Amino acid sequence: MSEWSERPDPGDPRGGTGDRCVVVGAGTMGLGIAYVAAGAGYLVELVEVDPDRAQAAGKRLADLWDRAVGRGRLTAEEAAANRRRLTLVGGLAEVAAEPAVVVEAVPERLELKRAVLRQAATLRPALLGSNTSSIPIAELAAGLDRPERFLGLHFFNPVWAMALLEVVVGPATAEQTTAAGVALARRLGKDPVVVRDLPGFATSRLGVTLGLEAIRMLADGVASAADIDKAMVLGYRHPVGPLELTDLVGLDVRLDIAHTLQAAYGDRFAPPPLLEELVAAGRLGKKSGHGFYRWVDGSKVDSPDGEPTR
Repeated sequence: MSEWSERPDPGDPRGGTGDRCVVVGAGTMGLGIAYVAAGAGYLVELVEVDPDRAQAAGKRLADLWDRAVGRGRLTAEEAAANRRRLTLVGGLAEVAAEPAVVVEAVPERLELKRAVLRQAATLRPALLGSNTSSIPIAELAAGLDRPERFLGLHFFNPVWAMALLEVVVGPATAEQTTAAGVALARRLGKDPVVVRDLPGFATSRLGVTLGLEAIRMLADGVASAADIDKAMVLGYRHPVGPLELTDLVGLDVRLDIAHTLQAAYGDRFAPPPLLEELVAAGRLGKKSGHGFYRWVDGSKVDSPDGEPTR
């Protein structure tokens, strides 16, 4: 049996062991995964090839630790220890072999993810996961030498606040790997659900269905963005409405997922023209400062005339 296949444990689920977690991609999801992994005792290497994005991620992480201290969620000493456990690196070539975990968190594009995962697999991690929200694990596993060590680890935004981790089991995923994914979720303070490998899995398939219909309703003039969202918050007890959630996730991310689901399930997942228009205009939601709402310093605000913008 190979050394790879004899290493099933991505680290002691109790934490504090000093084992390494590599997160590839320092976008919204990647930096969030890195943040919670550092808090769980991992030595984290956050890989980002774009220097500007890496710098922005470093500032965002510092702000998260400062806010956690200010709100009493961490002591200053705990925050400082978490900072010391996290390092930003410029590429996978700079990462030493045999980390406990590698989580790929690059944009939701099949060939990009495949290329990153193949390079990550050469590090021989105990557990290799993708933070895909819709692409089938079987497709991402193509070309991997040890697909039994690979699964989906679908986190939710913001990672530090959302309790759910969707563990997606591919056709080649070993039972030991699934168990390791569940153990990882619990170590990170997440509540896992285990789902089969179908496009969109459980959460994206349902969430995107609601989000796309809300966008169609807005385009049809059924109601304002604020009132559509209010209807779901007050009528169905959703924590936020589907349009605000789309702003939080990123309109570009939702568009990529819609295209993936359209290819798998047909035109019921065809993205509404309004979504395509807003993405083309650079209105990506919270991260760009404007989506279905305006955002200033991370907070949702009204437009100058007092009405949420379309």
